Amino acid sequence: MVLCSARRDVYDLIADLCRHSMKLRVSICLIALLWLALAQAQTTPSEAKALEQQGRLAEATKAWRAITAQNSRDAAAFASLGVVLSKQQKYEEAVIAYRKALTLNPKLTGIQLNLGLALFKLGKFQATIAPFRAALAADPKNIQARTLLGMSYYGAKQFGAAAKQLEIAAKVDPTNLELQQTLAQSCLFVKNYPCAINTFHHILQQNPDSAAIHMLLGGALDSSDRTLDAISEFKAAARVAPREPNVHFGLGFLYWKSNHFDEAKQEFESELANDPVNAQAIAYLGDIEMKRANPDAAISLLKKAIQLKPDLRMAYMDLGTIYTRKKNYAEAINALQHARDLDPAEPDAHYRLARIYQTLGKTEDSKREFARVEQHYQKKDESLIEKLPPQPPPREN
Repeated sequence: MVLCSARRDVYDLIADLCRHSMKLRVSICLIALLWLALAQAQTTPSEAKALEQQGRLAEATKAWRAITAQNSRDAAAFASLGVVLSKQQKYEEAVIAYRKALTLNPKLTGIQLNLGLALFKLGKFQATIAPFRAALAADPKNIQARTLLGMSYYGAKQFGAAAKQLEIAAKVDPTNLELQQTLAQSCLFVKNYPCAINTFHHILQQNPDSAAIHMLLGGALDSSDRTLDAISEFKAAARVAPREPNVHFGLGFLYWKSNHFDEAKQEFESELANDPVNAQAIAYLGDIEMKRANPDAAISLLKKAIQLKPDLRMAYMDLGTIYTRKKNYAEAINALQHARDLDPAEPDAHYRLARIYQTLGKTEDSKREFARVEQHYQKKDESLIEKLPPQPPPREN
């Protein structure tokens, strides 16, 4: 390792003494050699930073580790070690270094933001909230900290808090489509549909050919009881990207919801042409066959859907209805019990079970199910948003 100038000057002085003092030459030279060995074993921050600037990150890591070993109270050295480790994508190790630095000096500039970033890269969104909040508190104008805090809330599924932070960030950076999309989805999850619709419209002004955004906007419009507008958005998505996953299913669902079963069937079949194992599309085709009084075709489709996706409550409800009409009460009870267990708060399965038990003379069972109907008398409306897969939280580049 190259000696710094101060150490070199001292070494040159000792060497000069060695040349001019015969009596002291041997002892002084031995001291000089020992001092040189000690100096070579030590590392300075300037040397570590030089290695980092040269891109020699592995060597820089060793240098910073040596410095922290020399002085275990050096908060800045631990922080710098965390930076070098992060550059090598060694985020777990970086987190340890950043936390050590914070323990030594909680007010060290930038350390909370760096810690949050490392945790964010690891996908530990709940853990990132505290450091990003601290970074934002230290600098309320730091748009990066605010954006990352909002993204962290989103990743932790705290959508109301996410929307609050992202709405502020989105006004500062209106061209950041990823940010705008996360804001819109956060608004969707908390059922703030005006916010979601306005944000999706803003995104489409900049990127009119985004099928995903047309679909999300369609879902928001449907949830706002604007089903015709929602259909228009899904049609636009299908034109732009006819093979986009769930685009035809979503359009089919909207037609099905509007009782336009011919159009719905066509769209569900188009979805299956793209994705033959789309269980929801198969289930809704079965529902259409049931409504058209084709029970055998309906049963075949509904059973196939359940095999692919055993938690399809609607398919069990439809099977319960068909078997009840056929007076096959054992199969009807089995199907309706599955539906009830998937969502005990929904009243419809309890009611149908109660009626079957009443028909079979099972008075106590019937009373029990009727009592549950009274507890859960409001049936939830079906929502397209709940049937489309959620978007993952964005990752900071």
